[in-house]
Amino acid sequence: MPDLTVYHIPVCPFCQRLEILLALKGVRDQVDFQVVDITKPRPDWLQQKMRGTTALPVMELPGGRIVKESLVILQYLEDVYPDPPVAARDPYRRAVEGMLVKMESEFVMQGYAFLLNQDPARQAAMRDAMLAMYAKLNEFLLQHSPAGPWLFDAYGWAETVFTPFFMRFWFLEYYEDFDLPPGPAYARVREWREACLAHPAAQQVTKEQIVKLYYDYARGTKNGAMLPGRTRSSFALAPDWRERPWPPKDKYVRTASDEELGLLA
Repeated sequence: MPDLTVYHIPVCPFCQRLEILLALKGVRDQVDFQVVDITKPRPDWLQQKMRGTTALPVMELPGGRIVKESLVILQYLEDVYPDPPVAARDPYRRAVEGMLVKMESEFVMQGYAFLLNQDPARQAAMRDAMLAMYAKLNEFLLQHSPAGPWLFDAYGWAETVFTPFFMRFWFLEYYEDFDLPPGPAYARVREWREACLAHPAAQQVTKEQIVKLYYDYARGTKNGAMLPGRTRSSFALAPDWRERPWPPKDKYVRTASDEELGLLA
């Protein structure tokens, strides 16, 4: 029986980071992942463990101790399961990883702001801002790792941090027709992104799953909240996402019904 328990949302990118790291180390079965339904209030027993916060994942250690924040949990798991290492051990390489990971927050916020946008007049500006984020990553990779495809010799710490968001941004491809244009301004980051998406340790979710579950985000509603006229969240655990049709792509036009989204049993 695992001594570590992670309370998570299956499609959450911050939770997927942990699964990727554990898969790289071959110890995924040593951590017990417990699913939390984001469409319902957190149960009292979980709130007590989280001490008033709601962000997932959280990890429970033996004796009931709690560790929060995905990057903190990631580092804890790296320390508990040191072999094989995922984070760089060389101090300079570790610093380079840290600089790249530091860019993740702005990149992620821009991607989610683009998806949540409901104003068609801002779509072009959002697209340009997203491209600017990718261009910054491209420049960094050219400076520190021009040969690629990874930051260093293999899929590592930075890849573990960024891959879940490269996957989540499939929702931009679907709902915003967004992709990186051809040309040198994005060639290196495209190579990195595609290598990350294809890595065997990072196959916990699919494009179809992300597009279907994040429909409500595309209509401007986050974290399992309910859209007007709807009775079910697109993040509902049932019906299973595999049984649902692909959502309509016209996010700026209307909100699909529960029935259209396959959310009614």
